[in-house]
Amino acid sequence: MPVRMRPTDDRRFKGLPLPAGVTVTHIGGLGWAALQDLEYPALVLHEEQLVQNIATMADYCRHHRVELAPHAKTSLSPQLIRRQMQAGAWGATAATAAQVRGLLAIGVPRILMANLLVDPVTIRWIVTQVLAKQDTGFFCYVDSVTSVELLDRECGQAGPAGPLNVLVEVGYLGGRTGVRSLEDSLGVARAVNQSDHLRLVGVAGFEGLMGGAGEPPIGLDAYLDSIAQTTRQLKEAGLFTADRAPLVSAGGSSYFDRVVACLGPDRFDFPVQTVLRSGCYLTHDHGIYRRTSPFDGRGTPEGPQLKPALELLASVLSRPEPTLVIVGFGRRDAPIDDQLPVVLGRYGHDRRRIDVPGAQVTKLNDQHAFLQIPEQLEVSLGELWSFGVSHPCGAFDRWPAIPLVNNSHQITGAVTTDL
Repeated sequence: MPVRMRPTDDRRFKGLPLPAGVTVTHIGGLGWAALQDLEYPALVLHEEQLVQNIATMADYCRHHRVELAPHAKTSLSPQLIRRQMQAGAWGATAATAAQVRGLLAIGVPRILMANLLVDPVTIRWIVTQVLAKQDTGFFCYVDSVTSVELLDRECGQAGPAGPLNVLVEVGYLGGRTGVRSLEDSLGVARAVNQSDHLRLVGVAGFEGLMGGAGEPPIGLDAYLDSIAQTTRQLKEAGLFTADRAPLVSAGGSSYFDRVVACLGPDRFDFPVQTVLRSGCYLTHDHGIYRRTSPFDGRGTPEGPQLKPALELLASVLSRPEPTLVIVGFGRRDAPIDDQLPVVLGRYGHDRRRIDVPGAQVTKLNDQHAFLQIPEQLEVSLGELWSFGVSHPCGAFDRWPAIPLVNNSHQITGAVTTDL
């Protein structure tokens, strides 16, 4: 299996002008402050909010007797994934073989590949390198008889190893992968039971991309109920492995509360192991998850709260028009798949953040942001502004190393995104 190249420790990471001989792992000892010692733009990660978010989700899962396998694709950060494991995560979720390889390298005890395995090279690697590790549990999806037959055949050709644990993926009309009916689920499960190299251990789905009006979307609970009904039917038919409680897995970072309500252990009259796959709760955000999370926009002030932990810092480059300011960041620095970044404020000479009413990002080029501002607002070139982003996955994708900062913006360390 080809090895994914990783950056060396002593490279000049984007935003981090490291002195000669200093690695990113030692940045916390330099005495730097994020508001004066970095190259801008720079993305920083607030330690206090990060710690709170990890603890909040871990407490929630313990209280509701569900497990958490946070999706590694959110951060692709070995340091952050280890923190999630230390907080009690059951395992971690992967989408690709490269992510499986990274999780295996850092010792994650259980890896749930929330995807289908169809490539012969990847399947051979999984059989010979992952299943052979007796201290690592591995799980993946099947969603058709054809996918079962292909996986069984390739596993057989790869050589003897333990049986491969699979979950039947349940989809919905217009969605991605996954069976579309209970009848199809039964057919897929029976094909697994007839295979020589696969073992049926559960049912899975993903609700996070469902469209429709409302928060949560109309049809969400009906879809989750179809996952529950599939689990009950396969259990009644005796198709699960007899020596373990079936896994039931769903739950992104927007609707995990509805997953627990519909698929939690109290919803079945037989033992199940409910596994959430939320990942973006880790840093939360100022956009999609602020709107949709049950611990923010859909929650109550008295309930648990997640806090946005990512902050993008960038300098004013120009004021070419009275109500237009150009700031030095763009699409290469911030995700825009959900919405444009939001203005959090600007930093004065005392390094305190000041609100800027009426300021709004209206457009991004590759390296330039267009800000609409009130005409009477005084702005200085080089002035440092603060922005919040929407969708953490896209933010982590753009930054090979991200400084950790305390409440005073002193840099205490850094995380890399090279899983």
